[in-house]
Amino acid sequence: MPGACSGGAQGVEMTEAVKRENELSGLSLVLSAWHNPAARILNVDLLTVLIAILLPWSTTGVVIAAALWVIALAPTLELDKFLRSLRRPVAVLPIAMFAVAMVGTLWSDAPWGERLYAVSPTLKLLVLPLLFYHFERSPRGLWVFIAFVASCMLLMAASWLVALDPNLSLKLYFSRGPFYPANGILVKNYIDQSQEFVLCAVALVYPVMTLLRMKRIWLAALLAAIAAGFLLNMMFVVISRTALVTMPIILAVFALLHLRLRTAMLVLCAAAIFAALVWNVSPQLRATVWKFVADYQQSQMLGNISGTYSRLEFWQKSLRFFADAPVIGHGTGSTRGLFEKAAAGQLGIHAEITGNPHNQTLNAAVQWGVIGIGLLYAMWLVHLLLFRGDTLAAWIGLLVVVQNVFTSLFNSHLFDFHEGWMYVLGVGVAGGMTLRAKRHAQKFNYSPP
Repeated sequence: MPGACSGGAQGVEMTEAVKRENELSGLSLVLSAWHNPAARILNVDLLTVLIAILLPWSTTGVVIAAALWVIALAPTLELDKFLRSLRRPVAVLPIAMFAVAMVGTLWSDAPWGERLYAVSPTLKLLVLPLLFYHFERSPRGLWVFIAFVASCMLLMAASWLVALDPNLSLKLYFSRGPFYPANGILVKNYIDQSQEFVLCAVALVYPVMTLLRMKRIWLAALLAAIAAGFLLNMMFVVISRTALVTMPIILAVFALLHLRLRTAMLVLCAAAIFAALVWNVSPQLRATVWKFVADYQQSQMLGNISGTYSRLEFWQKSLRFFADAPVIGHGTGSTRGLFEKAAAGQLGIHAEITGNPHNQTLNAAVQWGVIGIGLLYAMWLVHLLLFRGDTLAAWIGLLVVVQNVFTSLFNSHLFDFHEGWMYVLGVGVAGGMTLRAKRHAQKFNYSPP
């Protein structure tokens, strides 16, 4: 009897322990952050998920969520570990980019308001070291990517609806008019939307191939259908020229890295056949491609302002500005003033003024010279090298960096708000996951695939 009583008491204690554990799940765990370290970590994870959900939809929402994220993260920092994590090149170089932008204000001729405004695009790079640190310790990085894809799926559904009825658009300026696509944009603009859809479509290729190798056909088919939905939206509703140029490059990178040579050749041939088929049935795709040539011809013959010819003009002038101050550049925020001086007395497209050369390298070169270019390329390189390996996190991180590098040939995408945050969120979360996997591999003395 005593033994039975003892066993019964132990059973009651175990039951109570399970109840207490269950009580700390769900909402109660979130609300227990004041005294529960695990809850504080979870709250930071959930705020990161919120940023991923808001990114395709809202600029203001992302800023507010990011501020809350930093506030929530601060009490969870272990100072010694955090400071050690900042010594790594993947963290040092984003900080250095911000530092150069700050120091560059000292030799700029621009008004102080413009100098400080030009620093702000580099401010988000300071979030990268924080994301590396947090997701090296948190196991929930995949939640962020799932949330981003789910949010983009909702945006894709909305895009199809707006394509059927343009009056549903919340951004009528971008969904109507001669210089913008006619349909398919609910919020923001077609460049941002295309960047998101390309990223999601190509990122899903990795899990699809992995699931096929595991013979999980139905789940692979579901993800393939989602990726096809993004592609079809871009082909038949709206796509940016930047995305159109860079998507084949990104697909080729995946084929070379993750497929055997014979399989890669078959996939690339299939992609070429698919592209030819879509070309024949998609007026939107043909119009987007033709716009490259039409813009250039109209600008050259008629002097009309167009995206293609304007970029060529911006690049030529930016190269001259760089040649005038090749080492340290003209200073932070100096770009617009330089274009204003160059436009004096000019007519037509030669009189255009901009604060953005629409090329990330030239954007850094004009303001900070060779120093800025060196830091930019060094950051891209160390982030690329971070994502060596055959894991989903490594593929997503590599994809985000490659996309940013190639689209930055035509835009200053690292400094643009939307694409810059895509880079920070994607590289930061995937980088933390990759660093976590490497740390676990070293702990158990084996090499990750």
